Amino acid sequence: MPIDDSRPAARIEAALAERFGTPVAADPELAGLDELARIAGHRSHRRYTREAVDPALLRLLFACALSAPSKSDLQQADIIHVADRGKVTHIAELIPDMPWIAQAPVVLVFCGNNRRIRQIGEWRGIPYANDHLDHFMNAAVDAGIVMTTFIRAAEAVGLGCCPISAIRNRPHEVSALLELPEWVFPVAGLTVGWPAEAGRITPRLPLEVTVHVDRFDESGTRENIDAYDRRRHELVPYRKQRHVKLHGVAPFYGWSEDKARQYSVPERADFGAFIRAKRFKLD
Repeated sequence: MPIDDSRPAARIEAALAERFGTPVAADPELAGLDELARIAGHRSHRRYTREAVDPALLRLLFACALSAPSKSDLQQADIIHVADRGKVTHIAELIPDMPWIAQAPVVLVFCGNNRRIRQIGEWRGIPYANDHLDHFMNAAVDAGIVMTTFIRAAEAVGLGCCPISAIRNRPHEVSALLELPEWVFPVAGLTVGWPAEAGRITPRLPLEVTVHVDRFDESGTRENIDAYDRRRHELVPYRKQRHVKLHGVAPFYGWSEDKARQYSVPERADFGAFIRAKRFKLD
């Protein structure tokens, strides 16, 4: 039976059933259902039309994104709009397995910025006494929250986005390209544009695995992940297996096998050294 698009509660329930494989009820009298429907139906988009994104719209989205919560009002997130297509090409060449970067109308890099608050202290003659891991975390989390808020705002006007964590695979080169000074570091990239296709809902782990009450609870986790592997394989099977030379060909290749293989090979092992070179102390 087709979903009635005029009923946002029905759209929410249909999207969440597809994502989690189990019913999640949505009260049709609840406020904000249109926004919840957009969130529940989130899709990443990697193919875009050639239509440009109006600069005034981008500025509006930047302002909405930077209206997000910020730890202690420190405001330690910056957005770099990579408008120079030569620089976009350079970034795409650094990450050759993501060709949509070069094709996207808009490429952004979200950065953690612990530099500004240090500068303010210097200007006021007040010492900075928090050189430790938490302030790196604060800046990184602020940047992540801002990026997520940008995605929500962009999707509200019909744009599509795809986060690019692989920007951290080449942090030295990206930092040099974007002239990031000490205490400013890339958290993730984001491609943005008008979607060329509808995209698809990505299945997620069951809520029983990821939502806990009062205490962390792993009971049933393995069984739930096994069931998730089978459900996801039926909906969106992997097209190829990772690291076959290391691990061989699995007779059944699900999400958990893919993720175990992904982290069986070192990835971004030099990122800590890069962050320390930005003069963060990670103690």
